[in-house]
Amino acid sequence: MLEIIDTGIIYANPIPHLKSVHAYFPSVAQLPDGKLIAVYSLGEAFEALNLHTYYSFSYDGGRSWHFMGQFQKKTKGKITSDASRITITPDGELVVLMCVYDRTKYRKQGLTNPETLGFVPTHFYLFRSIDGGKTFTKPKLIKTPIEGPSFELCCPIVIISDKTWLLPTSTWKAWNGYCPSGIKAIAMISTDEGKTWKDCFVVMDAYKKGIIFWESKIIEMPDGNLLAVAWAYDLKNRRDLPDHYTISKNCGKTWSKPLSTKLHGQTLTPMVLKNGRILSVYRRMDKPGLWANISRLERNRWINESETPIWGTNLKGLTGNTKNPSTDFHVLKFGAPSMIRLNDGSIFLTFWCYENCISVIRWFKILEEK
Repeated sequence: MLEIIDTGIIYANPIPHLKSVHAYFPSVAQLPDGKLIAVYSLGEAFEALNLHTYYSFSYDGGRSWHFMGQFQKKTKGKITSDASRITITPDGELVVLMCVYDRTKYRKQGLTNPETLGFVPTHFYLFRSIDGGKTFTKPKLIKTPIEGPSFELCCPIVIISDKTWLLPTSTWKAWNGYCPSGIKAIAMISTDEGKTWKDCFVVMDAYKKGIIFWESKIIEMPDGNLLAVAWAYDLKNRRDLPDHYTISKNCGKTWSKPLSTKLHGQTLTPMVLKNGRILSVYRRMDKPGLWANISRLERNRWINESETPIWGTNLKGLTGNTKNPSTDFHVLKFGAPSMIRLNDGSIFLTFWCYENCISVIRWFKILEEK
């Protein structure tokens, strides 16, 4: 069981009666000294041209936040929007993964093409800080080892115990529908701490069967195996499937057949609990709101044990049902849960949600049962 002990806001538009500013896609990291840094996107709307990465610091465990401003200025010569995720290395270096969306040719369009499910051009960049976020390096373009041609921003860089860096993502169609590799969950690999990304492995791929895997996440289990989860979508029947999972016993080189978690949701984010069980937080689709689920793996079989409502369970109209993922994105009211374990052992959960007609970044502090 879980105990929610506190909640609050990282960012909310302070003057909504004068200016439209909505907040989306949070990610948080904690430094060894306890300071928290949060990155998130601010803009006029969910897919606005002026949606860019901003950041804030907390010096009291997340109770209060100090707004620092925009993370990076606009790209010269192009119209772009962006979103980011942050992680901290074992050596205490902060690494920001930014996905830049080139909107130059699509100024009157959203991020996706409703007719082809194609995406605007995307590029990944890395920023680094060795001084606790006071300064960051100039952005370095990630040269991807596979043609997307576009890619999805799923989660922060994942660093596993052998010091390999993983960039979980999904390939995505170009705006015109061009998609040489199909839409599948992959993980790019760096063996030199993010300097180069020369290889990738396929995590989940059922594109020929008409199934897409989005929002993939990868965590390392106590036994050293890797666990990946993803939101599954049936293209032919235009419906969500239960979230799927797969396991790798050889550091990602090969993966088991994707199977259902029996959790009906999207953007599922997992974390290993102290007792070895799995905490998953996700946007539930069979019931309203954000939910937490505790499960265990038993001989690689996913077994659900308990569930806890987190936010929005009494609200209506939080998700779309247009039978088209592109237009469903337009009406979402919450999502992108992100979790870290704080230095005090508690779990810090963040996500975006609409409250009082504006999208804010909300956090919850959670204790797991002893």
